[in-house]
Amino acid sequence: MAERRMFAKTIIDSDAFLDMPLSAQALYFHLSMRADDDGFINNPKKTQRMIGCNDDDLKLLTAKKFIIPFESGIVVIKHWKIHNFLRNDRYKETVYQKEKSMLIEKNNKAYSLVNEYGIPMVDQMDTQVRLGKVRLELGKDRLGESEGKPDQPQPAPCGKLPFGEFGKVLLTEKEVSVLKKELGEANTDKYIKKLDMGIEEKGYKTNNHFITIKKWFEEDQEKESKEHPGSKIRNLNGFIK
Repeated sequence: MAERRMFAKTIIDSDAFLDMPLSAQALYFHLSMRADDDGFINNPKKTQRMIGCNDDDLKLLTAKKFIIPFESGIVVIKHWKIHNFLRNDRYKETVYQKEKSMLIEKNNKAYSLVNEYGIPMVDQMDTQVRLGKVRLELGKDRLGESEGKPDQPQPAPCGKLPFGEFGKVLLTEKEVSVLKKELGEANTDKYIKKLDMGIEEKGYKTNNHFITIKKWFEEDQEKESKEHPGSKIRNLNGFIK
């Protein structure tokens, strides 16, 4: 097993990560350092006690979707393969094959749980987590205590799959195929990322992610056409105008 671990700034610099208390952030780093080459840890509570964190920190990492817990007590770092890439000659596969078989790797390389039929489960583990009281401290300033449950996510509509770093964009395979054909693969990835970040960090509300992405693309194309008259802009039908 490799001794060195890396961390992607897209994850640890996100508002979702930095909004957590320092104890939860420290626990995430320590769990990641002790994970095997597939991101699995079989003794998260031992690590938690070793560095002086409490159960709320472990629950918060689950609620914030930075780790995925299993009934066996094992946890996996959700964004492990975004953080780390190991050469084949240094990679040692995890021994926790049962837990690994319950995961899929999404397009952005983040892990996601699947049910017995191989269909992605949209953060269903979060509905089982209760945060309890979490004490937030910055230096010597006490911000107080808060208690509550994480948001209760709705199951994904039939045929929809999660896309984006946070898995917030829900599209069917056909919709993704249409977007790549009409917008191009680079633009499709760009607008999925934009919508995913908007929902996660700014609370964007939209009932149809497919229509929203097409609308944004059209608006940007129209803006580009006005700012640069005479330039050749591709419309949604794939033609150059």
